[in-house]
Amino acid sequence: MANLLLGQTLGYSSDPFYDGPAAAIIERRGAVLVDGGRIQAVGTADDLRAAHPQAQVHDYGEALISPGFIDAHIHYPQTAMIASWGKRLIDWLNSYTFPEEMRLEDPAYAQAVAGTCMDLMLDHGTTTVASYCTVAPQSVTALFKAAQARGMRVLGGKTCMDRNAPEGLRDTAQSAYDQSKALLEQWHGRDRISYVITPRFAPTSTPEQLEALGSLWAEHPTCLMQTHISEQHEEIAWVKELFPEARDYLDVYERFGLLGAGGLYGHAIYLTERERARIRETGAALVHCPTSNTFIGSGLFDMAGLKAEGQRIGLATDIGGGSNFSMLRTMAAAYEIGQLRGTALHPSYLWWLATAGSAQALGLGDTIGRLAPGYEADLIVVDLASTPVIAQRHAQAKDFWEALFPTIMMGDDRAIRATWVGGNPR
Repeated sequence: MANLLLGQTLGYSSDPFYDGPAAAIIERRGAVLVDGGRIQAVGTADDLRAAHPQAQVHDYGEALISPGFIDAHIHYPQTAMIASWGKRLIDWLNSYTFPEEMRLEDPAYAQAVAGTCMDLMLDHGTTTVASYCTVAPQSVTALFKAAQARGMRVLGGKTCMDRNAPEGLRDTAQSAYDQSKALLEQWHGRDRISYVITPRFAPTSTPEQLEALGSLWAEHPTCLMQTHISEQHEEIAWVKELFPEARDYLDVYERFGLLGAGGLYGHAIYLTERERARIRETGAALVHCPTSNTFIGSGLFDMAGLKAEGQRIGLATDIGGGSNFSMLRTMAAAYEIGQLRGTALHPSYLWWLATAGSAQALGLGDTIGRLAPGYEADLIVVDLASTPVIAQRHAQAKDFWEALFPTIMMGDDRAIRATWVGGNPR
């Protein structure tokens, strides 16, 4: 039986960064018809109720029906050590991240962590994630099985490192290629799973490993490739020491075939003008991780400048460097960073980044992230008065955006009234 969800609806006809808030399609008494795992129709409640009298009705009143949030960059193995105190990036990796990631050698532990992470994501309204796993192939299997069990669309891959990491987390150029290829062939395109070729970042891979992974990507161009770039000054200086022949950080990746339209580059805070131009030319995507950037003290992402250049940009929690599973909190942090850079991001921009913008960054802009017929039915229902402090501010709102903004700035998992994954209520 088809399901008819009633409430306020928020969709987009285009990118509001370029067309302004008018790009949003808001229906104050709207409806979304779901059947067969996909959105079949979007319109007014009266029209769709009349046209589909046999559909099962779910009336959410004044709550907002939206595409589910899309988190474009996470490290699910870091779930247990989220919010670890007091380190910069490289020390943070050595002190917290690498010891925890070694624990996922145990398949049972990896399965438990993956399940916990996916449940927390769904609790916070996130229905799609792109995740780094660990060097251990079983960590990839654990993630994909957790996604299968929940019907989620998930992208991920084995993190490859053959130097500058503990012995228990290092592979080799050959094993990185072989294990990544085997996992790719087993999982890519199965159910709602996509494999992502995943060198952690340039300092933890030898030239031989980067070359092997570039070759694997060339052999499987429908896959995405994810890595990190220009997160902190110390990291950039380290890359320069390790790859003195490269013009800059991005050039390291390009030299080994790791730059292209399916590339996802996390952080990207300190890009040079050449790097920015080259990323735009190739159609690669950047991923903004604002809570991580502030928590680890990395810096301020240039959202306004990069979008003005025409860059594709997604939004991400980056757990566990990011300090919260909530994309609402992530939107709030993006707003705060924008303010520090002199640009107040309109609520329509923020919601776009967390839904359609991240979908586009992941190459899934025609599949998820919008309220439109034919799109996969990953939906959330958001209570815009979920706590007393939000409710009292919401009561003073004069328009839709003023009603939504308090939830962006102060909301958490309590705001997520319902989550639909693949057309099924969770």
